[in-house]
Amino acid sequence: MAIPTILTLLKSRSNPLRSIPPSLHTFTPSKSMSQSTAIPRKQVRVRDHGYDNYMEVQKKTRRVLKFQSLILPHHNQTIPASRLDGLARRLGFKQYEAGAFILKFPHIFEVYEHPVQRILFCRLTRKALLQIREEKEALLAQIPDAVVRLRKLLMMSGTRRLRLEHVRVARSEFGLPDDFEYSVVRKHPEYFRLVDAKETRNKYIEIVERDPKLAVCAIERVREMEYRTRGLDAEDSRFSFLIDFPPGFKIGKYYRIAVWKWQRVPYWSPYEDISGYDLRSIEAQKRMEKRAVATIHELVSLTVEKKITLERIAHFRMAMNLPKRLKEFLLQHQGIFYISTRGNQGKLHTVFLREAYKRGELLEPNDLYLARRKLGDLVLMSPRKARVDRELVSYRRDGDEDDIERVGRVYAENEFRGERSDVFDGEKEGGDLITDLSSDDDDGDYTDGEGDDPEDACATE
Repeated sequence: MAIPTILTLLKSRSNPLRSIPPSLHTFTPSKSMSQSTAIPRKQVRVRDHGYDNYMEVQKKTRRVLKFQSLILPHHNQTIPASRLDGLARRLGFKQYEAGAFILKFPHIFEVYEHPVQRILFCRLTRKALLQIREEKEALLAQIPDAVVRLRKLLMMSGTRRLRLEHVRVARSEFGLPDDFEYSVVRKHPEYFRLVDAKETRNKYIEIVERDPKLAVCAIERVREMEYRTRGLDAEDSRFSFLIDFPPGFKIGKYYRIAVWKWQRVPYWSPYEDISGYDLRSIEAQKRMEKRAVATIHELVSLTVEKKITLERIAHFRMAMNLPKRLKEFLLQHQGIFYISTRGNQGKLHTVFLREAYKRGELLEPNDLYLARRKLGDLVLMSPRKARVDRELVSYRRDGDEDDIERVGRVYAENEFRGERSDVFDGEKEGGDLITDLSSDDDDGDYTDGEGDDPEDACATE
């Protein structure tokens, strides 16, 4: 009687799928599959310094935007230097840190002595004000493109609707103005409608009619271009993605075979309705996994700068049927996406679309992207090259008084309506999204690709 009992225990232990809940196999292949048939789930992240250096500049840019938000609402867009330190502490800055910070960027902030009161004041330079005006003009000029992006975003949702608050948090990434609820949604009733409008947090944006002409993914256009220019095999490129692994990424023999097989797996389009399909089979699970990759790929492609934080992608997880552990899921495809933890002390994870960048620059830049990059250029200018000459000191006498007043007046009106800048959104979100992100360490599992075994770097957990 003891022998059958032991055999039963051995059989139950030999099958690891019996002790794992079915919900864990929704999008990713099981651990029992060999490396030659499935991409490993657990992988070591390889750091790409080009993207990380880009995020270090963005870290300084976000802090500069915070100080600009403190100066612009005041009269004549000037603020006493003594008040600046107190206001900056409300934003998380340390005591006496504000004065040292603005002196690091003389091309953006100017400290001068008031001719009558004889106290120090702080204001923005002409270059910074022109950059703000140029970015605002570029934002208003591309509103028609933003309408198309919002329509495509709603078409990817399973219910054809998204929460207004979730779109508001990510409005900067998708090129939407601060008042997009009025300037985009309400001004285009032929495309959008607002439902459940009793409370602000319960508002939903719903698409009126689905347009088949917009149901074309960015990766499909890339495949067509690659097929026409390089003459690739139609069977191999029909469902493939452009893959460019980071420098130093170790690619083993079995991993290369797994990627080749994964590239040939068919999948449903992110714009396709899959409610009528049976998703319980293994083949359907593989298609759903690849469909999730295509959905995130299309989501990042719709952004202005082809990058978005992982925390903001998590806002659309339920609506677009994405997996729970997004961070771990995207690390399986480091040749398509890159996750950077730089720029905010590891609190935010920025997802880049690798095929859209080359040497830290966007391959197809737009006016809004170029206007935002000008602020980064001002941040990178060396303070040693800054000269406090007559052009910077007396710029108010050169006929730019009206432009400066207009920038400040528009900013003050937005503040009065409660439309705050999105420079604070990234720090407030993420508290209720812990289950959507991987719990592994932000910096501890990075590697530069040197000294690692090729098989260990791609081993399953």
